[in-house]
Amino acid sequence: MVVIYGIKEYLDPIKADLSDVIQQSMTQTLGLPENKRAHRFIPLDKSDFYYPCGRSDSYTVIEVNMMEGRKVETKKALIKTLFSNIETRLGISPVDIEITIKEQPAHCWGSGALQVTKSQT
Repeated sequence: MVVIYGIKEYLDPIKADLSDVIQQSMTQTLGLPENKRAHRFIPLDKSDFYYPCGRSDSYTVIEVNMMEGRKVETKKALIKTLFSNIETRLGISPVDIEITIKEQPAHCWGSGALQVTKSQT
């Protein structure tokens, strides 16, 4: 799952395009299928979004949640690809993008299609 935060007036108009760019980057780098898209957009009022000095109102935070186990090189490649594709397709400078990958062990994940079995409890 990917969670994206930004100022509402800047994030809302680009949500669909940003989702496409993120998914394309994840497909390109991680081999995820297009239909595995799970993006959550959190548009914030400017008064609720404090960000570092030297950033513009286009400042966007992207949190990528994934199961642990991918190589460091793969995660670095994903970050590099996201920076490049977002700048190329949406014109947002890398200085205005913050990307964090959060990894959890597989036993910390669940969905309606994948439930914990008795042997996993």
